[in-house]
Amino acid sequence: MDPSDKVKQDRLDELGAHRQELLQMFKRGAEFTEDLLKDNEKLRFRLAEAEARVGSSMGDAGLVQELMEKIRRLEEERQDLARRFAEVEAENKDFVNRYVEVENENNNLLNIYVASYQLHSTLDFQEVLQIITEIILNFVGAEVFAIALVDERTQKLRPLVAEGLPSESLAQLPIEGGVIGDVITSGEAHFVDDIENLKFEPESPGICTPLKIKDRTIGVIAIYKFLQQKKKLANVDHELFTLLAGHAATAIFASKLYTDSRRKLNTIQGFIDLVVS
Repeated sequence: MDPSDKVKQDRLDELGAHRQELLQMFKRGAEFTEDLLKDNEKLRFRLAEAEARVGSSMGDAGLVQELMEKIRRLEEERQDLARRFAEVEAENKDFVNRYVEVENENNNLLNIYVASYQLHSTLDFQEVLQIITEIILNFVGAEVFAIALVDERTQKLRPLVAEGLPSESLAQLPIEGGVIGDVITSGEAHFVDDIENLKFEPESPGICTPLKIKDRTIGVIAIYKFLQQKKKLANVDHELFTLLAGHAATAIFASKLYTDSRRKLNTIQGFIDLVVS
């Protein structure tokens, strides 16, 4: 079984157990509410009964006092039950909120694990680029973005992937100046707070992540627009960008070396076969 499939299955089993526990807690809360309503109804009946007895025994001051004391105790019991119910309901809400937070965090960790596993699952250069593209599309939620390497010979960007924009708009960009140039120079990612109103400017993407091998920046991932349903960046997005900064660069570099060396070996072998045939 694929490791990512096993992790997903284990996670689904764990989520199922958590959901069952949550349903049991809600069931106990419902039963407690039902008991509270029954006790309240009994209290109303006893109060009406007491009022009737008071009406028929106005002359008996001792009986009236006794009934009033019972009513007071019953009212205190009702208030105590209501207070306990409010506490249980608050605990249930707090549990649900914490459960949702833990589930989201686990899902985020699972996404990061799957992304990291996929990046290093192949040495084919085109497959690596496709995997990075899918991570940016599916996990990050970007719609318009580019993956480009630094061409040290021409000192310009060389686009590898251009999703939703013409690659020509990036091919002639210098590696100095603008957001992209600053990211290449500093090696630090660039983020904007408002991702809903991004405008397309080739040299100034809203999000720009360096592709780094150790301290050397070999390229960038530039994001110009996100999907409509994505309103803001989450913590997991920053973690994914950090992951891509190192792992994507390593995967691209390794797959490029492997693909080029394999092509050269095939060329040499073809030449040898031609000579000896």
